[in-house]
Amino acid sequence: MPRYLVPMLLSSALLAASASVAQAAEPLRANVVSFQTTATQEVTQDLLAVTLQANREGAQAAEVQSSLKQALDAALTEAKRSAQAGAMEVRTGYFAINPRYGNNGRINGWQGTAQLVLEGTDTTRISQTAGKLNQLNVVNVSYGLSRALREQHESAPTADAINRFRNRAGELAKNFGFNGYSLGEVNVQTGEPGFQGRPMMMAMRAKSADAAEAALPVEPGKGVLTVTVSGQVVLSK
Repeated sequence: MPRYLVPMLLSSALLAASASVAQAAEPLRANVVSFQTTATQEVTQDLLAVTLQANREGAQAAEVQSSLKQALDAALTEAKRSAQAGAMEVRTGYFAINPRYGNNGRINGWQGTAQLVLEGTDTTRISQTAGKLNQLNVVNVSYGLSRALREQHESAPTADAINRFRNRAGELAKNFGFNGYSLGEVNVQTGEPGFQGRPMMMAMRAKSADAAEAALPVEPGKGVLTVTVSGQVVLSK
């Protein structure tokens, strides 16, 4: 046998032996049941986000950029006058300038977009501010849950989901002919699926002269806050 094969064979044997020992060391997990339970609670959304946008076109990219910057700076200055932490926060969003092509496939101009986002829990402040920003058009209105409200409403469905998990574990133990159970690994997850914003007709449309300075009409929707408890229990005699 060539000498260089000896170390390779020894290494393979050692690896196989280590794997066998590891498998033997792991106890067979018997009487383990995995399942999950869910609890829900309907909550009225309190976090409003309004996205406003400016669109510009021109022969030169620098010209379009300058025009967008002027509109965005003016809107930022106006919006920041009403800004307040938590109640209404102001941030810039998407900003891009792209070439515009003609039928011959050549660049015949430039077009750009700049966005401003108003977000917070003071819906009156946000809707009134959005109505004042005549340099921009409203393109999206959405609702969600603030962290404070989510934490406020998580306790009840969390306790409900845990109680359902415990009750289900007891039922499973009884149905399988066991006297009780012990908890294994358990995970608790919170989500808010199905939350839908309710934008009014002004969204996705430019402001008319009559709409200038008018507050943006908005209305919160409702959704379901969901808490899911998933994991394992070990059934015992």
